[in-house]
Amino acid sequence: MTIVDDFRLTLGGKQYVPIVIGGMGVDISTADLALEASRLGGIGHISDAMSTFLSDRKFATKYTKAKAKLHRATRDTFDKSTVKFCLEDLWKAQFQFVRDTMSRKIGDGGIFINVMEKLTMGAPGDTLRTRLQAAMEGGIDGITLSAGLHNNTMKLMADHARFRDVLIGIIVSSARALKIFLRGAGRVNRLPDYVVVEGPLAGGHLGFGEDWREYSLGPIVADVLQFLKKESLDIPVIPAGGIFTGTDAAGFLDAGASAVQLATRFTVTRECGLPDKAKQTYFRANEDQVYVSTLSPTGYPIRLLRNSPCINSNIKPQCEPLGYLLGKDGSCQYLTAYENTPVDEKGKKLPVTDKICLCYHFSKHNCYTCGQYVYRLKDTSHQLPDGSYQLLTAEHVFNDYLFSKEHHIALPEPEIPQVVG
Repeated sequence: MTIVDDFRLTLGGKQYVPIVIGGMGVDISTADLALEASRLGGIGHISDAMSTFLSDRKFATKYTKAKAKLHRATRDTFDKSTVKFCLEDLWKAQFQFVRDTMSRKIGDGGIFINVMEKLTMGAPGDTLRTRLQAAMEGGIDGITLSAGLHNNTMKLMADHARFRDVLIGIIVSSARALKIFLRGAGRVNRLPDYVVVEGPLAGGHLGFGEDWREYSLGPIVADVLQFLKKESLDIPVIPAGGIFTGTDAAGFLDAGASAVQLATRFTVTRECGLPDKAKQTYFRANEDQVYVSTLSPTGYPIRLLRNSPCINSNIKPQCEPLGYLLGKDGSCQYLTAYENTPVDEKGKKLPVTDKICLCYHFSKHNCYTCGQYVYRLKDTSHQLPDGSYQLLTAEHVFNDYLFSKEHHIALPEPEIPQVVG
């Protein structure tokens, strides 16, 4: 029986252990988690979700406060068309985060950044270009384009000196979506270096509609592999979504994939940026708590836990300090939903039931996005005497994927309770 360690991923003439940790935001895939993947020879992602807010938290900058002060005149209105990001601040935040991460890199692996097209930020083209250019300038090894078709994204990068040498990949959920991206890439004569194929069991936002149950990762990966072969394109394919054991991963590698992208099992590691309360919530999750909803104002379905604090919240829109999902005209589906939600007899806004303020709740880690198999996490660790579960290390989970056979999941060494007194 083959194991994941029998394979290697080749990108840009360099070999990697074929394990990629996905870029979960906001700072769920921390720099520390990505650095561990790199140290172990694989690839780790950081996320550029809400980079100016993240910079304030990590480096004590004041970008969010300055933006809120600049746009305070619109706080009590629903017209957010003038709310914009300072591109210079955005560039500095992205650059500093990437440069700081890269300065700490050790090992033979890679550090990539996940860049989302759906973070429209009031000026979709300008803000996306700024984030991409700053990441390249900061020395990132690779850029994974996500949350959108990225028709024109390659053009936004093309004038940078590193455009031809930085590794670039695209996340798709079908061969059709890949074809659309390749047409745009062809206009600047730059093929992607890899393709991540994300199935319907992935965590967070999905590239499927309400019919997501009709699809499965295996056939989609096979379809993409067949399309690339037909077009004589030698581009590595990396499946993602619902790959819970090393045996699952080895099966895709045996079938022609070049690596696998993983996330769910790394959410309960010490290096993950989720608060411990959220990690324990993931450990305790049951299957019936996992659902795919239309609550996200991005327009994409989103998988999360039913006990997420963000659900039925009535938080006032936070567009002035945040506003990462504002369209170029200042629109946002949550903004509209909040405006249309009535107040009670005391004048208090009732719960907003059909959308969530993604910016605010992601910043507070109140949105428990998750993969379909989050309820299996309790089987990957030990329950402690107080009822909580032992947190794992990224190295333990990484190596379990690498060497696992017959869907066996290796438990960590039990923690020894400390005796006080």
